[in-house]
Amino acid sequence: MTIDRLTALEPACSRQDALTLFDGLAPVPASQLGGRWSGRELATGHPLDGLLVASGWYGKQFDGLDRVHPLLFRGPAGEIFPVDPKRVPLGLVGKVPSTVVERGRGLLGLLKPALRARDYRARLRAVEHRGVVTTAMVYDHLPIIDVFRRIDDDTVLGLMDYRVFPEPYFFVLVRENSSDSAGLPD
Repeated sequence: MTIDRLTALEPACSRQDALTLFDGLAPVPASQLGGRWSGRELATGHPLDGLLVASGWYGKQFDGLDRVHPLLFRGPAGEIFPVDPKRVPLGLVGKVPSTVVERGRGLLGLLKPALRARDYRARLRAVEHRGVVTTAMVYDHLPIIDVFRRIDDDTVLGLMDYRVFPEPYFFVLVRENSSDSAGLPD
């Protein structure tokens, strides 16, 4: 079973093991991604490992093909809100340890008005990646494409293709409420 293969690799594995799992997974159509998804990383030694989780990253939300919140964060009071990716200091990746990021997480409540996305900041499109056509999330203002492969109806493996990093960053998304799987409106 595919979920067992993922579980055997978590929380950390080699990049090659993650790529082997990813390449063996079926594509996922955009119509099956509707709803809110919580996220966790699959650590492979990437410079982003630990940083998203330490910063309060929650997941992603797909409300339509052109209505995607690519970054959801959980604030100090537990509220989940969309963050505008262009306001995230990605230039600090590899320069600030995750322990410092985690200590700064308490400021998320104060920074929420500045970070909050006022509108959707990504779109879903079918792309060919590593020889397979599947759904990808294309960021509006950053050179980032998140490519998805299906683990099961409510779990996908994501691969972040970011021009700044030569190697992919891996993450897992789990549908928050399986009743959301009814479909994705246009």
